[in-house]
Amino acid sequence: MGSNGTGKSTLASALMGHPKCEVTDGKVTLDADLDPNLYAERDCSRTNGIGSIITYNFSNSWWCRKSMNVFSKRTKMVFVLLILLLTITGCSTKMPISSNENQSLSDQPQNTKSVENAVPETPVAEVKDIPPNKPVDYDPAWPDRSVKSSNGHLVNTCVPDELRNKATTLTTSDGVYLSALVLGSGDKGVLLAHEQGYNICSFLDMGTELADSGYLVVIPEYRNHGASQNFPEDNQNIDRDADAALGELERLGAKRVFLAGASCGGSTAIIAGVRQALPIEGLIILSSPAQCGPLDSMPSVEKIKAPSMFVFSPGDYGGSIEKEVRQLYQASGATDKELIVDESGYHGTDMYHRGEHGDALKSKLIDFVKKVFN
Repeated sequence: MGSNGTGKSTLASALMGHPKCEVTDGKVTLDADLDPNLYAERDCSRTNGIGSIITYNFSNSWWCRKSMNVFSKRTKMVFVLLILLLTITGCSTKMPISSNENQSLSDQPQNTKSVENAVPETPVAEVKDIPPNKPVDYDPAWPDRSVKSSNGHLVNTCVPDELRNKATTLTTSDGVYLSALVLGSGDKGVLLAHEQGYNICSFLDMGTELADSGYLVVIPEYRNHGASQNFPEDNQNIDRDADAALGELERLGAKRVFLAGASCGGSTAIIAGVRQALPIEGLIILSSPAQCGPLDSMPSVEKIKAPSMFVFSPGDYGGSIEKEVRQLYQASGATDKELIVDESGYHGTDMYHRGEHGDALKSKLIDFVKKVFN
């Protein structure tokens, strides 16, 4: 038997038809196979499950850096010569990259990274003197799962302590405040947009891997979700949340952008992606409907010519999601596009979080991002 809980009307509406939730009179019943430690009873969204099962590797072994206090003033010249030597023979020498573009991450060396993909130690905002967004006081959608980070921004408690200082606050065009994570740095931007009823941690594992590989990643938490603002009068214009995240990528120095999203997060990534200025490098769609409420992504997906990957699972939403994803695939303006059938039966990011072949799917998604950028 599942657990029962009462959800906010906006979330209950968003969950109507969810394959793992049943909503009746504002009551949400979880499917029996859902782990209550990973999902909140009231909205079927992930709590701290992602952070607890993912091991984050923050090893600095591949960074070219040396401590400067091991040298005395009398050996200043030796120090300069040594730094020059290290620059020539170390940091400027790239690690060999496999010619197999689709190679699994598990087949790559775990303790080495090419310098061109290394993540700078200093945050991008500090490197480029970009002022950080100021914290804002507002009522979060899920106050019992919202905390303030060390820099004063509200962030979902599902985010591990060591990543909470990556939180920021975005403001949408209609004045809604969103909690978001900014991971990594560089001019290769990646938007990861979660599905309705889920939260910022849905894409956290994928986001950290991409950040560690040299990409600038923004993961927004959509309105009426998690630590983002409670704005019950409008849960329709969520494409504006994707707009805000893409605007932050550009503000932080992204020159190109990759769009990725699950369910309605993917639909909004498509819509917002074509109306922003940055060149689109690629697109990943996970179980996204062509029509999400009043938002129609079909005209927009026709304009995306970049390599695109569309993933669905048969039987999801009684087969309706397969139909929707196939429509997006057929309407896509990309000549380089792939339609992937995942047999797990899950929806959105659950296909790689909980599916039998989830690790292989996640590796395929990450490899695809790297391939199109390179």
